[in-house]
Amino acid sequence: VLLTLCGLGWAQQRELKPGWNLFSKDQDIQLGKEAKAQIEKEVVVVKDAALSEYVRSIGQKLASQPQAGGYPYSFDVVHDDSINAFALPGGPTFVHTGLIAAAENEAQLAGVMAHEIAHVALRHGTNQASKAGLMQLPVMLGSAMLGKRGGLLGALGELGIGLGANSLLLKYSRNAERDADLLGTRMMAQAGYNPVE
Repeated sequence: VLLTLCGLGWAQQRELKPGWNLFSKDQDIQLGKEAKAQIEKEVVVVKDAALSEYVRSIGQKLASQPQAGGYPYSFDVVHDDSINAFALPGGPTFVHTGLIAAAENEAQLAGVMAHEIAHVALRHGTNQASKAGLMQLPVMLGSAMLGKRGGLLGALGELGIGLGANSLLLKYSRNAERDADLLGTRMMAQAGYNPVE
């Protein structure tokens, strides 16, 4: 029991910071906008105003916490039966209808959303892309050629870092998942949700 309490104390006090990254915060935001436009062509975004506002209100409550990093978050509901959500670099966040249906209460939904917001704040997507494109990425990011390549998303595509089910922008290590859990739990508690959910 003492060991568990010590571990919990360490986890609560541990400072979580974004890892090494070749992208600037502004480039994260640009990449997120480009990727969001691509995603919206591939999924069915729910147009129910009441449901969208409900999810957006939870998201804004969480995103207003200082640990969220001040990104321009957006929250959309995607018609998909899987119990899932995902966030793109820079803040675009998508919540599946299957997750909403499976959540027993608002705090459970907020917990998953806080986890995704934490991935954005900790810049996990562009950290992964930075590691994958270590040699070519600095030249592309600094190049005026980005406009000719279809923006950041196009430049990443040329490196084989695309957006899709196995995208590096959405695939994280166990440590990244653990850090998103920790930061998400802190955000949700500060926003008034029970982190046990």
